Amino acid sequence: MGQPIHCLSVPGRKAEDGSRKSPDINRTVVTSFFLVGFQGSQLLRNLLFLLLLVVYNLTLCGNLLIITLVSTSKILHTPMYFFISQLSISDILLTTDIVPKLFHVLLNNGAAITFVGCFTQFYFFCTLEGFECLLLSVMSYDRYVAICNPLRYSSIMTNHICVKLASMCWLLGSLYSFVITLTPSTLDFCGPNIIDHLFCDLVPLLELSCSDTFIVHLEVDIMGSPAIIIPTTIIVVSYTYIVRAVLRIPSSTGRQKAFSTCSSHLIVVSIYYGTIFSVYVLPIGGKSMFVGKILSLLYTVFTPLINPIIYSLRNQDIKKAVQKRLHRH
Repeated sequence: MGQPIHCLSVPGRKAEDGSRKSPDINRTVVTSFFLVGFQGSQLLRNLLFLLLLVVYNLTLCGNLLIITLVSTSKILHTPMYFFISQLSISDILLTTDIVPKLFHVLLNNGAAITFVGCFTQFYFFCTLEGFECLLLSVMSYDRYVAICNPLRYSSIMTNHICVKLASMCWLLGSLYSFVITLTPSTLDFCGPNIIDHLFCDLVPLLELSCSDTFIVHLEVDIMGSPAIIIPTTIIVVSYTYIVRAVLRIPSSTGRQKAFSTCSSHLIVVSIYYGTIFSVYVLPIGGKSMFVGKILSLLYTVFTPLINPIIYSLRNQDIKKAVQKRLHRH
């Protein structure tokens, strides 16, 4: 914890200690931050490191398996599996953005990260979270069309439309992240530089800024509200129509079969929004810093592992594709 603050002095007169100080205010500018991570005994941090190492490797293997199967198995060349493969790409990138640096933090009881590196990590984190939020809404619309308009499904969800929808999710996620990252990166950080978190997130960064953060909070509120409300509305409306359509099916077998096609997606949506809500919406006073870090691990490390498991265990087409792949060898 007792790490030095890496800083650049603001140009101005030379002080007695040799640093340069602003002619107007006595301050220095932080050029790196110190990620605290989990504080505890070396044994506990080593055990957590091993756990995360196993989870990270399983996440890579599981999601790469999904991507490979969707790319090579003809029975999986459908819009739903195309979107699932996009989700797997996002999960791989998200864990890779967070976990390698977290390994270093755990092994060294905290570690420094440069100013540029910190905001770069936050940019990709924000991009991938935004993309997943948008993609889950697109996937709910896909399930709506499949169940409520099955005869028109192939004409509505064409390959061209699917690629355009996925590209739009990537583009909007990156644009939103760029704006949310750009403004905070222009703030002044005068010290301290210690981030009591696992990675560079917006809230702990703003707490360290010595500038007025009103504009940043206003920007987040203005851009964040539609970014959350619109995808959530699409998901809720889609599943409202899906449930109504399923309940109209006369046979219980038919209802079960229809609902099973979207149950995996519904579970993934519930996990995603449940963890995001618990971290960013619940009052900070209602949870300790340690609990906040655990919740952050859930949606950045463990959720990307759970997603391919849910789609694999609850999906007969993926099971068949795996069996065919194994029989070939």
